[in-house]
Amino acid sequence: MPTVRVPADCAPMPPLMAPSGDPRTAAPVLDVVVPVHDEEADLEQCVRRLHAHLATLPFSSRITIAENASTDATPAIAARLATELPGVVVRIETEPGRGRALNRAWAASDAAVLVYMDVDLSTDLNALLPLVAPLISGHSDLAIGTRLAGSSRVVRGAKREFISR
Repeated sequence: MPTVRVPADCAPMPPLMAPSGDPRTAAPVLDVVVPVHDEEADLEQCVRRLHAHLATLPFSSRITIAENASTDATPAIAARLATELPGVVVRIETEPGRGRALNRAWAASDAAVLVYMDVDLSTDLNALLPLVAPLISGHSDLAIGTRLAGSSRVVRGAKREFISR
């Protein structure tokens, strides 16, 4: 494993702490933005699974569903999930565009750490904590997860592999 030397004058940022005060109104440490467009078939299962996983982490979090001009029942499902699950919010975008939805959701977020995740949860949720821990501890300013790294282990079916190529 490579060694990284940090100059003495580049002290790491102090660790991010869980917000104090009323947890219902305090900014979360982590905001996981899930952009969706016509995802009525996958949205509920994804958000419930992600919500359960985030509840096991040692810091506060929020799921922001960035609804991206869907024409199916996605907006209604997202709104229902936001009323049923604490820490789930919905941003409605009337103009299509995944990048626009992400940009606006991140710009509006008050969380210290921002994450993007596909609605199909194609990334193993167990990879989330190792990815964000250096950000939360103040050790790093940016973390990028990729399945293209040589050390990555990618497990997916033949159909998904074919579609991804």
